[in-house]
Amino acid sequence: MPKIEILSPAGDFEKLKIALLYGADAVYFGGQNFSLRANAKNFSLEEIKKATEYAHSLGKRVYVTVNIVFHESDLNGLKEYLQELSNIGVDAIIASDIVVIRLSKEIKAKYEIHLSTQSSVLNVGAAKFYQNLGVTRIVLAREASKEDIKKIKKATGLELECFIHGAMCTSISGKCVLSNYCTNRDANRGGCAQICRWMFETELSNTPFQMTSKDLNMIPHIKEMIDIGVNSFKVEGRMRGIYYIATVILTYRRLVDKIQNNTLKSSDVAYSLDVLNRCANRDSTPQFFEALPTNKEQYFLGRDEISNQDFLGLVKEYDEQKKMVIIEERNIFHIGDTVEFFGPNMETFSMKLSKIYDEEDNSLDVANHPGMIVKIPVEIKLHEFDMMRLKVFDKADYV
Repeated sequence: MPKIEILSPAGDFEKLKIALLYGADAVYFGGQNFSLRANAKNFSLEEIKKATEYAHSLGKRVYVTVNIVFHESDLNGLKEYLQELSNIGVDAIIASDIVVIRLSKEIKAKYEIHLSTQSSVLNVGAAKFYQNLGVTRIVLAREASKEDIKKIKKATGLELECFIHGAMCTSISGKCVLSNYCTNRDANRGGCAQICRWMFETELSNTPFQMTSKDLNMIPHIKEMIDIGVNSFKVEGRMRGIYYIATVILTYRRLVDKIQNNTLKSSDVAYSLDVLNRCANRDSTPQFFEALPTNKEQYFLGRDEISNQDFLGLVKEYDEQKKMVIIEERNIFHIGDTVEFFGPNMETFSMKLSKIYDEEDNSLDVANHPGMIVKIPVEIKLHEFDMMRLKVFDKADYV
């Protein structure tokens, strides 16, 4: 079975580092120009160089998004920017506009060209068109069905990348103008105001109306996707925090590894679904993979998105001699709470908090100041960047 890539978003360098440590084979992010996430921090050329060197030191890959829809004025500096990316040694760019593909060929760029989901490829003809332009991988439209994927793979042999987790676009990805119309912010140039998540009053009902898709979650279909030829599993979320990135990437990493080692159990799938559904605070579904979505795959008359406070702390270091973990607190926790520790180099385990100390070794009943440094006695060795969360699910219950 070929190596299956887990591809993570990286909104900044901290998120990039977490993603790679927690099992991503590659990361994608935008530069400060030509990227569709204008509200993300994004990376300067110097930061792109730093990120690329760091990823390569781990044997992993970096993809830079250059995927806005280009108006004439947007072309200023594009050729020079692409040359800089080539000189830095990024592994690929993710492009949607033919001008970017042609310029990359013109400068004989050393990176691969991956076609963005913004191009909405859903058929063999479109895939072959871009293949003839020099694209080596296609990020299929989120609306691609299982049959679409199979046909495109068989006809082209191209590398195929599919979104497996995260937010959906209510319109066909890349074709929405609601943001432009309502706010004059261009969704296809990085300014989407997410109008589909707004609540609208109507004359027909006292209940506010919206048109929001539920999140994408492909946990039940990962093996099937591998079997039909998907090469890269892409997670959405450059604006998400490190807890979300760590949880989602580690969950899919372990799931894919178990599939490839023939050790996957139905209990692993059930547990993973519960963990990821809680992590996102929104309902999720496989969306278009097996059939066209129905009203069950969307929100129309309201939704609850209560942000949980499961992420309790980030491990800074572990004192093996004292059996003490030093944690940067993120959400409130108390003596007596049952918590879980998880990380990329350990099995998840739980324990009840019996003692908490501050930096001066004073005993505490509660850690209630985000960012404060606390110490907790823990017998099992932990590592920097492991995380502590509230225990909600017991894996032993999934049989």
